[in-house]
Amino acid sequence: MKIKLSIYKRLVFSITFLVCVLFGAVLFVIQRREVRILFGETRARAVLIAQNLADVNLQPLVRYDQEAIQNEVDKRVNEQLPYIIFYNRAGTPFVANGLVRDDPEILSRSHFAEDVRSGAQYVEVRRIRLQDRWLRILEVEIPIFLPGNVLKWASVKIGRSLEPMYRDIGEIQTVLAFIGLGGVLLGILGAAFLAKRITRPVRNLVEGTVRISQGDFSHTIDIPAGDEIGDLARSFNAMTADLLQTRERVDTASRKLVQAEKLASIGRLAATIAHEIRNPLTSVKLNIQKVAEGSLDPADREHIGLSLEGIGEIERFIKELLNYTRAAELNLERFPLEQIVEESLKTLSDSLGRKGITVEKDYAPGLPPVLVDGDKMRQVFLNLLRNAEEALPPGGCISVCLDMAASGDRKRIRVLLSDDGPGIPEKHRDSVFEPFFTTKPAGFGLGLANARKIVEQHNGSIRLARKRGRGASFVILIPCEEGT
Repeated sequence: MKIKLSIYKRLVFSITFLVCVLFGAVLFVIQRREVRILFGETRARAVLIAQNLADVNLQPLVRYDQEAIQNEVDKRVNEQLPYIIFYNRAGTPFVANGLVRDDPEILSRSHFAEDVRSGAQYVEVRRIRLQDRWLRILEVEIPIFLPGNVLKWASVKIGRSLEPMYRDIGEIQTVLAFIGLGGVLLGILGAAFLAKRITRPVRNLVEGTVRISQGDFSHTIDIPAGDEIGDLARSFNAMTADLLQTRERVDTASRKLVQAEKLASIGRLAATIAHEIRNPLTSVKLNIQKVAEGSLDPADREHIGLSLEGIGEIERFIKELLNYTRAAELNLERFPLEQIVEESLKTLSDSLGRKGITVEKDYAPGLPPVLVDGDKMRQVFLNLLRNAEEALPPGGCISVCLDMAASGDRKRIRVLLSDDGPGIPEKHRDSVFEPFFTTKPAGFGLGLANARKIVEQHNGSIRLARKRGRGASFVILIPCEEGT
């Protein structure tokens, strides 16, 4: 079965393994060096002791004073120097301490022949048994020459205990083991910290891809690092921004496609209505008007007037429906937008005055003219102002503000039209621009739909804004010409 390990665990294991190998190699080299140094010092000291014994006992050796040499040997022997043996010229034992006097393995003949040269040394590490215990011994033998004589006169062999050296080596190994353990622990902590620093941005990237796959294209990754991970995060954020813009364009295109399909369906419906209703309705209207020209009593004349008003409502509905479905061409001219707003307010001034509705105006100075179809834009403002008038109680207030607004790389004139009426319920906010949607008992539901269609024909936008307190607020953005 294949074991799945996260990047974090693999980094921790890998770095820990490398630290262990590195510390192990370094500590191994240090141990070998310390052992070599200790052995060299022990050997040099043993050779020095043997040379000192040879110098001190040279005269007794010349006189064959065995007793003097024996006294010197017994005085020098201790725990670290367990045996000392002097050999004669023939290589047979001459003087030895009592501990090895009966041990033929140690007392065996000298390692030097008679023709050995001056300065020769014999060094050997041995493991021997003395007094029922095993000892590691460094055995050293050097020849002894008389002054002016090239032939060996005698030799001295000593056994230097290596147990103190191995105890020192054990202490060094213990210290190195603790150093290695501390280094490994620090390496594990450092590996965990480093792995976390490396994998956290990767984990953030993974979470970002998951959120992107779930459709959250607004998600960004905050990785300020200046390394490759930071570059990857910035590329990821740029990619999500492009995806968000692409999705917005796709959504806009989809809405326009749906809107176009609606318009096509409504257009076919409008053509059918215009064909099936308009012509008969015209005949009915003319006949009713002809009857109204005759002599009628007041009651009949009133009923005929109501019929003509109903016919007028049907004609207005057909007209608005046809206006909404037709792709009318725009007659573009340069107009100050505040002039079109003022003309719209003037058209409704009588009805606004009858209800005592006040209009507050705030126009920013120096607004550039815009290239629009004046009649179409006047129709937009009339629809919005008429809706506000119908929603306001007597004594209400309408506010109209015009100023500049930055929108992308183009300047736009913003029109904010608000009222302090009852407002639009939250559940209806997403439907106010839909055709045939209305909350009025006698409305057709095409006023705001026509207004959005006209504004979008001018490459502008219209939306229902959030407003504090009572009332409704609409924001219209109309682009200025290039270079203004």
